[in-house]
Amino acid sequence: MSYQRIRSFISIDIEDPVIVDKIQKIQALLEDKNTKIKFVEPENLHITLRFLGEIYESQIKELITALKIVKKTTFKIHFKYLGAFPSIQRARVIWIGVEKGEEDLKQLSMQVNQIVDKLRIGKKENKKFTPHLTIGRLKTRPSRHFIETITRNSNIDIGEIDVTEFRLKQSILTSRGPIYKTLFSFKLS
Repeated sequence: MSYQRIRSFISIDIEDPVIVDKIQKIQALLEDKNTKIKFVEPENLHITLRFLGEIYESQIKELITALKIVKKTTFKIHFKYLGAFPSIQRARVIWIGVEKGEEDLKQLSMQVNQIVDKLRIGKKENKKFTPHLTIGRLKTRPSRHFIETITRNSNIDIGEIDVTEFRLKQSILTSRGPIYKTLFSFKLS
């Protein structure tokens, strides 16, 4: 048995170049000299279905086998709206919302979570799944300019992607930010 641990999560990666380009333009729009923001790199954009945290390397094979039974057809999600958690005035996380495909995402997340919980692998998830795409994290309080920019652009329409798979990912933390590595891709039918 391997006692080496890897930081991991299960996600839907956002790779459509048109969508990624639009997200980068929004990130550039939100840049503000009075608010320190760490934006998610284009290659790291994803919707987290389940954060597992540190799991044993020996559990990966069992997790992959179990997740292969997920039954879900391909679906579309439409990204619209710009917001922040917990609120725009006290922003810590900047997100883009999901307008279409929210129920499909919730169903997929529920199946993934039931399997992970049954296996008792990884960190227990206590929060209700809220479909969103994180595009940045604030390191300081938001400035008035930042609040006005996000409010003015809150109804922004990003576009639609086809969801054909979800992935088990490894997160390698570095001083420059995380590096994500795909451990396995699960195709939807």
